[in-house]
Amino acid sequence: MREASFVKQNKEKWLVFEKALHNNVKINPDDLASYYIQLTNDLSYAQTYYADSKTLLYLNSLASEAHQKIYITKRESKNKVVSFWKYEFPLFFIAYHKTLLYSFLIFMSAVLIGVVSTLNDDSFVRLILGDAYVNMTIENIENGEPMAVYKSGSQMGTFLGITINNIRVAIFAFAAGVVFSVGTIYILFSNGIMLGAFITFFYNYGILEKTSTVWLHGTIEISVIVIAGCAGLVMGNSFLFPKTYSRRVAFMKGAKDGLKIVVSTIPFFIVAGFIEGFITRFGEQMHPALAYGIILASLTLIIFYYIIYPIKLNKKMALNL
Repeated sequence: MREASFVKQNKEKWLVFEKALHNNVKINPDDLASYYIQLTNDLSYAQTYYADSKTLLYLNSLASEAHQKIYITKRESKNKVVSFWKYEFPLFFIAYHKTLLYSFLIFMSAVLIGVVSTLNDDSFVRLILGDAYVNMTIENIENGEPMAVYKSGSQMGTFLGITINNIRVAIFAFAAGVVFSVGTIYILFSNGIMLGAFITFFYNYGILEKTSTVWLHGTIEISVIVIAGCAGLVMGNSFLFPKTYSRRVAFMKGAKDGLKIVVSTIPFFIVAGFIEGFITRFGEQMHPALAYGIILASLTLIIFYYIIYPIKLNKKMALNL
């Protein structure tokens, strides 16, 4: 984009913000932080494409002034961690909602393949989940404890082990995107097929309702794997489809954006690990209303934070600008 077009596209927004700062117009601290994030994004773009320009000097000055006002009027914004999850990430992630949809569709297609394949071939589940796991689960089913595997190990050990492993899987799903998104698609596909085979395995034994125990932690766990897959696609697609950027610049931006998406998932993996370590083991004794309440709350949390909240926050910012 030419500098003149960039200025024309954003000038009105900058002037409104500048006027508010210079005239000491009262702005809601949350809104001020949101405006500042958008301003720094414009500044970053100008630093990349319009070095040593008057536009860059202007944005630098405005950003510096806004920074001082934010940190004086809103002490809590000093906490960059809170600011990231409350403002920066939601405002940024809405641009990748379509990529998230692609990640979800890839995963669900694989789940469907796993379901259909297991329904039509009893040996398929052994191919996907392995003989050891299938034999162990069959033995547990015969003993009347199909979810006994989740009762083994200490609570804290399970929490830490599962959380670390889930984060590792998410990072791997993201990193695999470097292979032109193919690696990420493979991970989404393989995990989807495993889930489909697992669910259908329990369905074939007539105890599908028992899988509610798994969904106590699995709702967040599976959802966040899809989100990590989105991160990998963001990085991989940035090289395949650089748009107006050079491939190098596009890839660097895609890698940075993808990593930001992965970082956003860490608290959710910690929550999923906590549920699996401390709650899932009691799932079979839990009242169904409580179990399904936890599952619904987990799903609502994911949908709200990654879909609804970014849309609402962006609309609010657009109306106030």
